[in-house]
Amino acid sequence: MNLTDPKYAKFALVQEMMQTVQTVKQFNPAQTKEVSKTIQEIGRLFLTGEGSSRIFPAKNAIRKALTWGMDLSVSTDGSRQSAQYDLSKFAVFCASNSGRTKEVVLLAKKLKEKGHRNCFGLCANTGTMLEEECRKTWVLQCGWEQAVAATKSVVEQTLFYESILWNILGKDKSAELAKLPALIEQALSLPIPKEITDYAVKAQTIYFAGYNDGVAEELTLKTNEITRKKSDYLEGTYAAHGIEEVMDPNDLVIIVDPIEEEILKFQEVLAKGVGLKLVAIADRDTPFATIRIPSAGEFKPYVLLCAGWNLLIEIGLAKGINLDKPERARKVGNELIL
Repeated sequence: MNLTDPKYAKFALVQEMMQTVQTVKQFNPAQTKEVSKTIQEIGRLFLTGEGSSRIFPAKNAIRKALTWGMDLSVSTDGSRQSAQYDLSKFAVFCASNSGRTKEVVLLAKKLKEKGHRNCFGLCANTGTMLEEECRKTWVLQCGWEQAVAATKSVVEQTLFYESILWNILGKDKSAELAKLPALIEQALSLPIPKEITDYAVKAQTIYFAGYNDGVAEELTLKTNEITRKKSDYLEGTYAAHGIEEVMDPNDLVIIVDPIEEEILKFQEVLAKGVGLKLVAIADRDTPFATIRIPSAGEFKPYVLLCAGWNLLIEIGLAKGINLDKPERARKVGNELIL
């Protein structure tokens, strides 16, 4: 997709996806330096929110913290479930672009009433209800999105949380971060093979398989919002552990960054066993029809996500959908109204 072609440029969703490039360019990791000290002293970080404000931002942080062998414990769950936890020993971040998401605001309010001293907020607006309940709230620089599906804000939220980890570890990611905007632009602009778009348009259900780092799961949500198709996220090898019983040859499985040791199993169980089509999004060639992204090192998840967005736009346009106006989905999923 690109902004020079009117068929793409007329949609706020496409514009905001492309604005992710500028969002990354202006991101400042130093903004989390002070709060990182507090989090490091506490040793436990809990990241909550609803939908896109939690899936990729929180799960990417968890995967990175575990991969890097950090002493910091990072956890996540939705706000309603989190309200049942004893979070007194955690630094807590509550994310809500609107700052009005009911579940998130009520959790922050509950923690404040219990005397929790380290509950922080992350919003795309100022002067919000969430801000009133948190010790400190950071406002995203990407600005408020017009399209229902969140995009550029998801990437900024994810960078925000990841920068906390960088600051705790003393990692200087400036050189690598400076390369990321161009890589994201490539992923957003690369041509999607027509055969892949055709498979997806015809599919009854689009499944996403891959690491539990939020990328495949977030694309599953975006598939509902953008393409109006049924979708499901299959963590790890879930796709080969029973769900094949109800899969149909007309379904499509998109494997995000396939794990080499799992490829043969997917081929046997899904391609041969079910007879469905397998597609990959990866930075290397695979045995499947592949959307090939540029290599991005530790920033690969961001580029994978953007390539997935690119595919979803092509599917939506091929179906003749108004990308900006889902029929039922709302910009603020469950707004707290006082």
